[in-house]
Amino acid sequence: MASLPAPFWIAEPRAWLSRVPSGLFGVFAGAMAFGVYFSMYAFRKPFSAASFGDVAGVGIDYKSALVIAQVVGYALAKLIGVRVIAQLPAGARIAGIGAQIALAEAALVGFGLVPAPWNITFLFINGLSLGMVWGMVFAFVEGRRQSELIGAMLCASFTLASGVVRSAGKMLLLAGVPQFWMPASTGLLFLPLLLACLYGLSILPPPSAADRAERIEREPMGPQARAALVGRFAFGLVALIAVYVMLTALRDFRDDFAAEVWAELGMGDRAEMFTRTETPISFLVLAALATLALFRDNVSALIANFVLIGLGLAMAGGASLAYGAGWLGPVVWMTMLGGGLYLAYTPFNGLLFDRLVAAAGDADRKSGAAHIAVNAGFLIYVADSSGYVGSVALLLVRNFGGLHLDVVHFLIRVSLITSALGLGLLAVAAVYFRHRLAGERA
Repeated sequence: MASLPAPFWIAEPRAWLSRVPSGLFGVFAGAMAFGVYFSMYAFRKPFSAASFGDVAGVGIDYKSALVIAQVVGYALAKLIGVRVIAQLPAGARIAGIGAQIALAEAALVGFGLVPAPWNITFLFINGLSLGMVWGMVFAFVEGRRQSELIGAMLCASFTLASGVVRSAGKMLLLAGVPQFWMPASTGLLFLPLLLACLYGLSILPPPSAADRAERIEREPMGPQARAALVGRFAFGLVALIAVYVMLTALRDFRDDFAAEVWAELGMGDRAEMFTRTETPISFLVLAALATLALFRDNVSALIANFVLIGLGLAMAGGASLAYGAGWLGPVVWMTMLGGGLYLAYTPFNGLLFDRLVAAAGDADRKSGAAHIAVNAGFLIYVADSSGYVGSVALLLVRNFGGLHLDVVHFLIRVSLITSALGLGLLAVAAVYFRHRLAGERA
């Protein structure tokens, strides 16, 4: 069945955008993707700005139970998304994002209405609601010559939003909003920005012929295509995903328990601390990822992604070593730890797999191999569904592992382990992909 023509308020701006200079298009597309995902965080993360210290738990600490419930829901959505995002047609993306946000806000309203601890269920629903937003947004980004610029702006959204929405939530708490109603209230504050940027995404034209020639065409993937891609690079993907599991667990713990970290450091009553540390991180990550656009060769760009991840892992581990030795203050430590974490974490959320898919396509063209439908969203969701399992595992270790460490010292120990193991696994993956892709292109 032929698709219906787009209404004029979409068709005319889309036609204009297809004619603007590539740099201007990249900035506009990046800003719209940034705004949508930035706003999504207001429906996901603000609850972590509250400590809920006066609420009885359910066998474990109540705040930990909330985090686990949301992460389990989010991980389940990522697992479902392995198939959904791989096969999602372009025309369903905007409606899909809108539906997820609406369900997430409804869950936050339920969180406020239902007494604790029974309202924990609504954090599970909230996480389940939002787990496929990233894949739908990134589908507008991948496969373009400007993907690094757009993707860098998109990835900066969750580094900056993580701090901003928690600062917004903390300010609402200080203004007297009840802690159970603060998450829903924070989401509503960001709804106008979400709607405006969602419209901006809807008018983006699809990748051009020049985009498809340089980055290969991205298509929905059926089961056979998914199995072929995983089987082709299984060893390297396992090593990369193991790194990402550790990074996701550490990044989530730092974000979700930032209120407790600042409290232990004696700064728990300062709402600006969430944003003060995350803002420089956002600019660092944005600048670093944008440099990847300088690499036209896809294999070289893939290796550059590995270098950035390695630098991030070293920075995170080095910051914790220096803080433990008394060489850094708490604010600098949290900023450097976050900067290293996000520098290592963000390439996995799109640019690394976008280049891997493009490099594989280049190898196929040079070898004359048959074309197989492919997109980066599938690999992102394979990694993400694994990563959030790691987040749950880390929380269980924290609560039942008998470590008897406060939040700050637990964070230091996990960051050191992640840095050491992650660098080793990353080196294995880099060598594997470099030789595998070079061999296929020969």
